[in-house]
Amino acid sequence: MERLSENRSHGGTQGVYRHASVETGTPMTFAVFVPDHDPGAKLPVLWYLSGLTCTHANVTEKGEYRAACAQHGIIFVAPDSSPRGDDVPDGDGYDFGKGAGFYVDATQAPWAANFRMRSYVERELPELIAAEFPVDRARQGITGHSMGGHGALTVALRNSARFRSVSAFAPIVSPLNCPWGEKALGGYLGPDRAAWREYDACALIDDGARLPDLLIDQGTADNFLDEQLKPHLLQQACDRAGIAATIRMQQGYDHSYYFISTFMADHVAWHADRL
Repeated sequence: MERLSENRSHGGTQGVYRHASVETGTPMTFAVFVPDHDPGAKLPVLWYLSGLTCTHANVTEKGEYRAACAQHGIIFVAPDSSPRGDDVPDGDGYDFGKGAGFYVDATQAPWAANFRMRSYVERELPELIAAEFPVDRARQGITGHSMGGHGALTVALRNSARFRSVSAFAPIVSPLNCPWGEKALGGYLGPDRAAWREYDACALIDDGARLPDLLIDQGTADNFLDEQLKPHLLQQACDRAGIAATIRMQQGYDHSYYFISTFMADHVAWHADRL
């Protein structure tokens, strides 16, 4: 692991690091904030998965999580949203290819060689973080934004024994039922829609996956709300399954980090109560 930068902030250390990923076959960059703590202490960890076009830098620079994480003693980890590099294939448009990994393990050429973000965030990066940082692996939460909200929900639903808490900001709740999802899952996984279900939060719930509860914040002025995000589908799936879903429609907020940063401290505190 290579240290790219470390800065003192809010009574902790904000670092950016890079390593050679076996899963993606590329260098991968990620950010970690570690609050000050007693020697030998192990801290809970909150994973944050970013949205379309984003790297680790978007939330690191604009997410405003450090004060809350320092207050509650939580490590915050923000990986990249896809593999990158000159040898990595790219798609057409911002919503497919680099910056749009959708947290899946691709099965279709040419994507399958590098686009293995599911295995990266579920297995490889957690092993590295546990080896290099003072993480209590029994206390993990996960959150994310938009495509990363989709990632957070599906990762948590597939690994419910690992995560004590899950939340999301304006998540894509059902890629089976929106243009972003149809383009990405069709491209990465092929035309068999049955293979898409393990990457769709609503389908996972309908197929039996369970969480104790979840928290969603969604802006009412989000220009992707009706066509791409559709939080009512998640509410309906949770109602059918008896999952306690708090889905808050925030009046006048859009899809940007102005929205995310406004409610970030609420989410950190919500996770802290469960971690």
